[in-house]
Amino acid sequence: MLKDKVAIITGSARGIGKAIAEEYAKNGAKVVISDILQELADETAKELQEKYNVETLAIKADVSKFKEVEALVKGTIDKFGSIDIIVNNAGITRDNLIMRMSEDEWNLVIDINLKGVFNCIKAVTRPMMKQRAGKIINITSVVGQMGNAGQINYSASKAGVIGMTKTSAKELGSRGIKVNAIAPGFIVSEMTDKMTDQAKDSLVALIPAKKLGHPSDIANAAVFLASDKADYITGQVINVDGGMVMQG
Repeated sequence: MLKDKVAIITGSARGIGKAIAEEYAKNGAKVVISDILQELADETAKELQEKYNVETLAIKADVSKFKEVEALVKGTIDKFGSIDIIVNNAGITRDNLIMRMSEDEWNLVIDINLKGVFNCIKAVTRPMMKQRAGKIINITSVVGQMGNAGQINYSASKAGVIGMTKTSAKELGSRGIKVNAIAPGFIVSEMTDKMTDQAKDSLVALIPAKKLGHPSDIANAAVFLASDKADYITGQVINVDGGMVMQG
């Protein structure tokens, strides 16, 4: 489905990003594992290369720094000759109620989750325009659509990603570049593993599907949006949330 396509996935040494990278590798893509954790990125790249017999590359990059993102794009092109897909997955949380949130907690989340996506879109625009083709997939969140107490920085950043997705889709559509977003709901993760059964039950009660999602659910949507089957889809937000956003 993605044979020989070149894909950068940010924040992909572990978690949802790694699940997307693995599904891409399984479908024949050449994957660039980008993360701030170089050692873990190297391990993930090696693991996927050996498991799926595809070419991989690990590049350390802080998405909040444009020069590092430029170096990521250059390193990818130097190795593979092009960039067909970028998945802007890197993100963090620094949760707090608005009255207690520090300026640093606000700035850090906005810098990585929002400015980071801007940096990545900007950096791939020129090479993708030159080849008149490309898929940009931004990972947002249901929280960017519904809001969530204690996450004003995170929800603002993810709402901003939706706005960027729609604007860049309008700007780049005539050049053959499709820009879409995936909005995960509650996904099984290290964070949910630490929750009590009671807290998990409370979460599940909010979800019409009555279960948490898995990283593979996000990865499957990311494969579809990166494939030729999604060539007439742009500027959209695909909710992968078991129907949770309807409850908002």
